[in-house]
Amino acid sequence: MSFLQPMFLAAMPLVALPIIIHLINQRRYQTVRWGAMMFLLAANRMSRGFARIRQWLIMAFRMAAIAGLVVAISRPLAGGWLGMAAGTRPDTTIVLLDRSPSMQQTEEGGGGSKLETGRRQLVRTMETLGSGHWMLVESATNAPRELETPEALVATPSAGPVSASSDVPAMLLAARDYIRANKVGRTEVWICSDLRANDWDPEGGRWSSLREAFLEMSQSVRFHVLAYPRPAAENLAVRVTGVRRQPSGAGAELLVSLSIRREGADAKADEAATSSGDSGRRSIPVQVEIDGARSELTVEMTGPTFELKDHKIPLERTHVKGWGRVSIPADANPADNDDWFVFDEPAPRHAVVVAEDPQAARPLQLAASIPPAPQVKCSAEVVAPDKLAGVEWEKVSVLLWQAPLPTADAAKAVQAYVDRGGQVLFFPPRNPGPEEFRGVRWTAWEQPGKEASVATWRGDQDVLSQTQSGGPLPVGQLQVRRHCGLAGESTALASLAGGAPLLSRVSTDSGGVYLCGTTPAPGDSSMATNGVVLYVMVQRLSEAGAKVLGSTRELVAGPASGEDPSTWKRLAGADEGLSTDAALHRGIYRAGDRLIAVTRSPAEDLAPVVADDRLAGLFRGLDYSRVDDRAGNVGSLIQETWRLFLVGMMVAMVVEAALCMPRPRPSPAVAMVGGAAS
Repeated sequence: MSFLQPMFLAAMPLVALPIIIHLINQRRYQTVRWGAMMFLLAANRMSRGFARIRQWLIMAFRMAAIAGLVVAISRPLAGGWLGMAAGTRPDTTIVLLDRSPSMQQTEEGGGGSKLETGRRQLVRTMETLGSGHWMLVESATNAPRELETPEALVATPSAGPVSASSDVPAMLLAARDYIRANKVGRTEVWICSDLRANDWDPEGGRWSSLREAFLEMSQSVRFHVLAYPRPAAENLAVRVTGVRRQPSGAGAELLVSLSIRREGADAKADEAATSSGDSGRRSIPVQVEIDGARSELTVEMTGPTFELKDHKIPLERTHVKGWGRVSIPADANPADNDDWFVFDEPAPRHAVVVAEDPQAARPLQLAASIPPAPQVKCSAEVVAPDKLAGVEWEKVSVLLWQAPLPTADAAKAVQAYVDRGGQVLFFPPRNPGPEEFRGVRWTAWEQPGKEASVATWRGDQDVLSQTQSGGPLPVGQLQVRRHCGLAGESTALASLAGGAPLLSRVSTDSGGVYLCGTTPAPGDSSMATNGVVLYVMVQRLSEAGAKVLGSTRELVAGPASGEDPSTWKRLAGADEGLSTDAALHRGIYRAGDRLIAVTRSPAEDLAPVVADDRLAGLFRGLDYSRVDDRAGNVGSLIQETWRLFLVGMMVAMVVEAALCMPRPRPSPAVAMVGGAAS
């Protein structure tokens, strides 16, 4: 049990006050023996047992009454882990709020989403515990902002739902910087999240530095995780996986591909149900909206996933550019029941290869110049590092760089290209030097005694994700003969046996920066001879880069680097949030003559929950506690129990008074002698 006013517990020795008074009273009287006393003692022996017990009970209840009073004024708390973890009033309370789409999930019975429930619980708890200051770090901006009162956490628009994913390590970095900059005292950090792995990035390299930074702080920093990990059974998520327009007879048609995934689905359970005769078939109506015109189709879903390829929607020949939406009926999470897209004539994919090794440049040029479909135009050119000034960056869809990392003017040009949404894939040079780009640099080459294979890779998202049919890329078949190390903060997407990173991604606000630890040169790896992985990586990056070159653009919800969302005009989508936050909410927007579709991150779809032991490992060595709540819970996580102790004190006083009352005397005995009373 913990207390809001623990200093009053110093009065607990007053519990011994009745004993002290009893001992003092005993010393006030002197024993004088006289003859008649023997008869009184003899009479008292008959009731000594009960008298002694009664005296002990009176003493005990007097002590209990004092103890109850002391505990009550110390304001004890109850409520599981919070009651155990809370202590004295902190100087600053920092709330890290996960606003990602998965936090909009509800449960049967209503009561609000996970985000709404978490905000209510935090307000109640902070009101009870109190604090000198309240700060909010929400996942959309990762910037600390002060709350005047705990109630502001419910009222402020900055705590509402968004379509952008969260970055919990970045939120903790913001909290760390705030604590350091403001030199606050005792601090409580509350993290409200559903523990999705894509938000927490538990395998990222930032956690170790975060732990060390908090452990080195002189002030006390305590972490509380208010978790909502329970998934919604049978929740469906729909996503548009491909859109392309093609001529058809006298008109044109739009080919829309989509996927539907079921949350909580177990592939083995589905197989067992199918073998037992329970096909689990579900008919799902899917609504497709093109520039406001709606059509509907029904799909049959039998397993955990469903893929629809190239569903044809007729268009007018003159209908070249537009927008659309795919939606399914409402279920537990409204944030993943629709997806938005834009279409236009595809922009040509043009790659620039900057390489110092011709044996590495040729496979890269081939992978970038071979189109994945007849209607896609691909090209690639090899440019020497000193000829970079002549590159037309506004036409480049992907930059493949096998040379020392760019510096000076070259670095500025590449950085500006990334800020516009460009994609860069770096390969190590022959002689790694001290050059850095976005805080990372190559270290020395390492050549193991035998070829190394790829041990782990991220198949659920990013450039090594599974194919549209659900099959994995043959990443495990790659053989690496030598590889370069990497220094700096990055997220590993693939690692070799032994832990060395093979492919890493650097965090950016826009665009993509990737680093591959080896090259496709035959002496370095089998990426050229086993070219599927290299080709898919390059084409996926080129496709992502080409999307920012045309008059339409698809953005993943989040900070829109290179864009000014305040100038956007909303054409379709939920009317929520401020106009300046348009990039955080899914929908269709117009910026000048361009159409912009804002969608939720692909990583949001059915991301796994961080395992309990892994979560505990992230906070290893820190003062950390966790409680699991559920969406819609109306009960309080924490409450004061001083009233119970006051009631106990009064009960003790009443019982003590009852025990002090004199015993009723029996009626005097009447002796009958010879039939007459005596």
